[in-house]
Amino acid sequence: MGKAKKTQFICHSCGHVSLRWLGRCPDCNKWDSLVEETVTSKKEKQHLTFAASQPELITDITATDYQRLSTRISEFDRVLGGGIVPGSVTLIAGDPGIGKSTLLLQASNELSLQHGTVLYVSGEESVSQTKLRANRLDIDSDSLYVLCENSLEQIESHIASLNPSVVVVDSIQTVFQPHLQSAPGSVTQVRESAGHLLVLAKTKNVPVILVGHVTKEGALAGPKVLEHMVDTVLYFEGENHHVYRVLRAVKNRFGSTNEIGVFEMSASGLSEVLNPSELFISNRIENISGSVVVSSMEGTRPILFELQALVAPSNFSIPRNTATGVDRQRIALLVAVLQKRVGFEIGNSDVFVNVTGGMRVDERGVDLGIIMAIASNHRDIPISTKTVVMGEVGLGGEVRPVTHISRRLREADKLGFNRAVFPEYNLNNYLEDTDKQAREEIELVGVTDLYSAISALL
Repeated sequence: MGKAKKTQFICHSCGHVSLRWLGRCPDCNKWDSLVEETVTSKKEKQHLTFAASQPELITDITATDYQRLSTRISEFDRVLGGGIVPGSVTLIAGDPGIGKSTLLLQASNELSLQHGTVLYVSGEESVSQTKLRANRLDIDSDSLYVLCENSLEQIESHIASLNPSVVVVDSIQTVFQPHLQSAPGSVTQVRESAGHLLVLAKTKNVPVILVGHVTKEGALAGPKVLEHMVDTVLYFEGENHHVYRVLRAVKNRFGSTNEIGVFEMSASGLSEVLNPSELFISNRIENISGSVVVSSMEGTRPILFELQALVAPSNFSIPRNTATGVDRQRIALLVAVLQKRVGFEIGNSDVFVNVTGGMRVDERGVDLGIIMAIASNHRDIPISTKTVVMGEVGLGGEVRPVTHISRRLREADKLGFNRAVFPEYNLNNYLEDTDKQAREEIELVGVTDLYSAISALL
């Protein structure tokens, strides 16, 4: 009889290894995160390493200027920091059907037209299925190669023979190494396959783009070390009943993590939304309480959103705070400030807050807009549709300053707003001379606390 195969349990979140199953990982404290895998012997393990080198003084190292590869999709390039860096490894994750493969196939087409051979490796679709998608997207580049393969050895062989300028792997969870006994998508397979592709990208100076699956909780599937290994991690977000998609960077070694790219999904693929503000505030209903326009900085770009709030008597013993597009805990905090500092009696009411267009806003600069929308609906007094609101609110009811006030005001003025309510500190200290001269076109109102803000808006 042959020797019984040894097994071990690996946490798919942090990579902790245990010889027996545990209900909770002792390292990251996550429940039900340990999965069983077969132990690979040392003889079977294959490690790809960087070429041998010697330590060098950092003052003696010559920095190499690199030319980023543009995808000709400006929203994609914006999130990447200006384009794809040669030798970098980028990971794109998102819910099933959100448009990851569509975006990368369109980007691969543009890259092949500019920079030569691009290899698109699909482990989830056949070549004919990929061709059907390409026909729908009107892709006809003669430098774009499609490979339907799961074996990492075969993928590396084709990369060596084609010598492409960019490699796309869709997805990393389908790639496997035959000498490893665990199944594709397991912690070991994902970690080892990504490690091989990482070394390949660095040694050949070829950018590699990986597609990653997400769990039902929205986190990236596979070991957490995968996010640490790559250079850039992007998340593709959106709701199924909305046509708009948002690309966010949560890690970027070569650019900002504050930028977002906005896309619109259609039958012919993803198209860029070059002016998101105009899109998100269109089709507003006038003279309705609980609606206000806020300005949020997404990286270097100000974007205007419509915030809606609804205050209704609660039918439950414990009132609910429900939020879509903003942090629910932040809503609970702002409702408490509104009750304590201003005296609004909404403790027995349900509060609902929504960001239109399916967007998610995390910036604290929309605090004042959220409170004003709630106050407007509670008093049933509409706020002018030509007014934009911005400001962070503290626990004392004070309105704190926001960043990049000049850019926010220019965006509001460009879209036809004639009044802006924002922190008085910004009015006195941060406005540029050009903005002061423009007071005839847009009225600037500085506020210090919630009392002055409510007086100015309601």
